Amino acid sequence: MAASGKDLSELAALIKTERKLSRHERRAAARASESTLALAPAPVAEPELRFADYFRPWSTYIDPSDKDRELFRTVVKDATPLARAPTANVRRAPPQPNPVQRDADEQAALAASQLALYPSPMSWDIGADIEDEQSYLRAGVSPDLLRKLRRGQWTINAEIDLHNHTQDEAHEALMEFMRNARAADWRCLRIIHGKGLSSHQKIPVLRSKVRRWLQLKDEVLAYCEPRPNGGGSGAVLVLLKGAR
Repeated sequence: MAASGKDLSELAALIKTERKLSRHERRAAARASESTLALAPAPVAEPELRFADYFRPWSTYIDPSDKDRELFRTVVKDATPLARAPTANVRRAPPQPNPVQRDADEQAALAASQLALYPSPMSWDIGADIEDEQSYLRAGVSPDLLRKLRRGQWTINAEIDLHNHTQDEAHEALMEFMRNARAADWRCLRIIHGKGLSSHQKIPVLRSKVRRWLQLKDEVLAYCEPRPNGGGSGAVLVLLKGAR
């Protein structure tokens, strides 16, 4: 229990009285010593205690010696360590990396394409591709979007290979791939249908079929053939609408 103000005052008065008596006793002893031993050196005065010294006792920490450590090990050598209780693993898995800049670039490109109501002067050559069924652009979408798709400015999120598929198998696999793409919010896809070199009379059947199927999907904004190092006429790049 904390001391009251009155108790502290009484304690301070008691300490002051004790100091006064101690000084009188030391002076009397000094006078007696001087009278008996005139040549003896004067006694060294003891340092006076401070008021705080009565309430804050402390001792200097001394690092244990090797002997102390060995003694401790000897004393506890027969002790049995306590069993550790099982602990839960609270470490969380790091979050998946989020391509913020890529998403921002794609959103900016899509916004720019939607605002551009008329073709830009740089897209004069796209009409020939559309007529040749190499590319497709949904009505109301800026040709700039198709130009950026052809230049590889969109990141390819996934691809599917339709080699060794019949027409029915290819159609089913492509529709399933498109559903997964919409669910995962993939924007740019690559569909590999082959060049028809192994088909009858070397006619690329899946090439035209895939393009016709894609035109029937509302989420398809545009498609085009990739560059030769990305598949050329044996593949098609598809750009989908965003989920947001």
